[in-house]
Amino acid sequence: MTVRVLSSSSRGFTLVELIVVLVLLSLVTLTLASVMRTAAQTEERVDARLERIDDLRIASDFIRAVLGRVSAQKRVGILEPGGSQYYFVGAASEVQWVGVMPARYGVGGRHHFRLYLAGDQTLLLQYLPWRGSVSQLNWVGAPSTSLATGVKTLSFKYEDAVDEPVQWGAPWTVLDRMPARIAVNVQTVNGDWPELIVPLRALPASDGRIRGPVFGGSV
Repeated sequence: MTVRVLSSSSRGFTLVELIVVLVLLSLVTLTLASVMRTAAQTEERVDARLERIDDLRIASDFIRAVLGRVSAQKRVGILEPGGSQYYFVGAASEVQWVGVMPARYGVGGRHHFRLYLAGDQTLLLQYLPWRGSVSQLNWVGAPSTSLATGVKTLSFKYEDAVDEPVQWGAPWTVLDRMPARIAVNVQTVNGDWPELIVPLRALPASDGRIRGPVFGGSV
C-alpha cells in the first residue's frame, strides 16, 4: 500500500488563520474610515472658518465704507436742549448718522443710518432716505441689511482728538463736533472680531470749512 504524504505547501488555511486575517482587515477598514472621517471634519471646520473670515471681511469693509463717510451738515432750526448740532447720535450700543450709501449696494445717495444689535442676535444696518431736516426718525419698518448673525454683544467707543491725551469713551456727549474715530467691538458665538477702528471723514459738500472743489481725500 502506498502512503501519500501532504507537504506543508499544499496545506490549506486553518480557521484560526482566517479569523486573524478577518480581524486585521477589520482593523484596517476601521482605521481608514476614521482617517477619512477626521479629514472630512477637518475640511468642514476649515470651510466654516474661511466662511466666517469672509463674512467678517465683507461686514468690516461695508461698515468702513458706510460709517467712514459721514455728513457734517448741521441741523437747522431750534435745537432741543442737550441736542447735537449734527445728525449724529453716538450711544454705547448703537450709532446713528447721515452718510452716503455706496452705489454698488443698490441704493445710492444720502441716507440716515442706524447700526445696532437686534434682539435675534443680528447685526443690522437700517437706513432711511434723506428728506431734509427732520426732528424725529421713525425706524420701525425701515429697510435694513444684515451684516452678521450670532452676535452676542455690540459696543462702540468714540475718540475725542481735540484734548491731549486723546480720549476714548461712550456715549458721545460733545454737542459742537463729531468724534474723530469710532471703535466698533463685536462678540459673536464663534469668537470676537478684531476691534474695528473707523476714521470719520466728512463729506466735502457737507463741511462748511471747505471752499472750492475737492478731489479725493478728506479734510
